[in-house]
Amino acid sequence: MSVAVEARPPLPPGGWDPEDEEFWARAGARIARRNLVFSVLSEHIGFSVWSLWSVLVLFLGPSYHIDTAGKFTLTALPTALGALLRLPYTFAVARFGGRTWTVISALLLLVPTALAAVVLEPGVSYGTLLAVACAAGVGGGNFASSMANINAFYPHRLKGWALGVNAGGGNLGVPAVQLLGLLVLATAGAAHPRLLPLLYLPLIVLAAAGAWWRMDDLPASRAGSGQGRAMREVARDPYGWAVSTLYIGTFGSFIGFGFAFGQVLQVQFHARFDTPVKAAALTFLGPLLGSLLRPVGGRLADRYGGARVTLATFAAMGAGTAVVLAASRAGSLPLFLAGFITLFVLSGLGNGSTYKLIPAHYQALARRAVAAGADPEAAEAESRRRSGALIGLAGAVGAFGGVLVNLAFRQAFQASHNGDAAYLGFLVAYLVCSALTWAVWLRRR
Repeated sequence: MSVAVEARPPLPPGGWDPEDEEFWARAGARIARRNLVFSVLSEHIGFSVWSLWSVLVLFLGPSYHIDTAGKFTLTALPTALGALLRLPYTFAVARFGGRTWTVISALLLLVPTALAAVVLEPGVSYGTLLAVACAAGVGGGNFASSMANINAFYPHRLKGWALGVNAGGGNLGVPAVQLLGLLVLATAGAAHPRLLPLLYLPLIVLAAAGAWWRMDDLPASRAGSGQGRAMREVARDPYGWAVSTLYIGTFGSFIGFGFAFGQVLQVQFHARFDTPVKAAALTFLGPLLGSLLRPVGGRLADRYGGARVTLATFAAMGAGTAVVLAASRAGSLPLFLAGFITLFVLSGLGNGSTYKLIPAHYQALARRAVAAGADPEAAEAESRRRSGALIGLAGAVGAFGGVLVNLAFRQAFQASHNGDAAYLGFLVAYLVCSALTWAVWLRRR
């Protein structure tokens, strides 16, 4: 006798409408929560693979013949490719469906992970390392598709929280891979970098299997008509570029600092961090706190408004950068660590609050359209398409901030053996973002 096992409960008939409170209480919340859990798992592994080389460079000792500038290049390349891939990954949800694309994007992570496990040994050419590090950028694309997918599952009143949880759980992949790297360094030693990518191969398969068995393809999300038009519209909209600029300041800082922090400690305070284990023991703390507080930023934005929280965050990030600059010039390690960890915390809060600005804006436009006589369902569908498109655009542009951070560190240390020029540049950037937030969102008109 055979027994049929249902992989996942079917979606309710009649379409997906999370704004319908009766539907949400009856079935929607449970289904959305299930998809959120497995979306977070896949995105978490994606972030770990994306930031894999922020840890692997700590294993590359003198036998690899790579200087400081070369190591910063190895961390900048996956950041750049991940940023580029966020745009097509956003479209992929509309083309294939959230569940299907989560499975595909998870399995793609096997490529850079397996390659890293194969090539990492003394004598490998620097060009080979550059190519393999660049391939790790596929992990950066997962964020955009995951966020666009979860955005469609939740009602507007919960988007700040849901997007914050989804992104924060994904961001935790950065400290997770750094902690695993610390474990490998402390147990097997710096001579065994291959162990780190090998640990992720079964986790990638697990994430893909979970998405296949427990996630859903929303019919509305697979109706890809209008997605390209929505992307063109938000790309022509100054509002979209304003949000993307803010995301350079928040997420660009988070991912850039996460990739570079271990190297910064080793170069800036080389006497205190003369071994990779000592640097790795501290690199995870900032990304961990920033990731955990991203949902808090979304929740605060739900309550007080995304613009107010974002402005306060940028003002505080400017103050934190001033502390880091002062500590760097004074050679004070405790003050340097306190300032940098503060920047991680604030960038996590700002990530959550900035993303809240996206669905709130298009919800307001939909309400105006309905008030002017537009069909409510059509206005709501257009709101979701544009929100998903701008989530992809802002995610891609913001991730390039991580490239700029690594390039700024590379040039600063190459020129003067300290990061003071980079810290000064970050300070100016946060002041610009503060002024932009006030001018676009908070200035009285």
